[in-house]
Amino acid sequence: MRALILSCLVAFVAAPALAQMSAEEFDAYTRGQTFYYGAGGAPYGGEEYLPDRRVRWSFLDGECQDGHWYEERGLICFVYDNRPDPQCWSFERTEQGLIARFAGEQSLSELYEVRRSEAPLMCLGPKIGV
Repeated sequence: MRALILSCLVAFVAAPALAQMSAEEFDAYTRGQTFYYGAGGAPYGGEEYLPDRRVRWSFLDGECQDGHWYEERGLICFVYDNRPDPQCWSFERTEQGLIARFAGEQSLSELYEVRRSEAPLMCLGPKIGV
């Protein structure tokens, strides 16, 4: 009996997280939507998910960065025009919305969906002048 419980526990721990979204699931859930994310109980930023895996990100300050996403080894990786190094995340869909977990070594490790909208992000135009 003990061996059965141990083997079940090992199989459970070794199994991949079933809730992690695939690239196809992520695209179907996010495309055409703008998601607003929070971290630690405070607003963090918003991302507009456009056709062809293109995105537009803002820290909700009116400045937006365009980029795109792709799947790599089960993670969703984002590259932005102003930041060419990929930022990879795992996404889980819960009853409360998306949870994104960063796959790097930065201090930020988790974002969560606060709300979702079909309206685009508010982006100010380019800064003009000196």
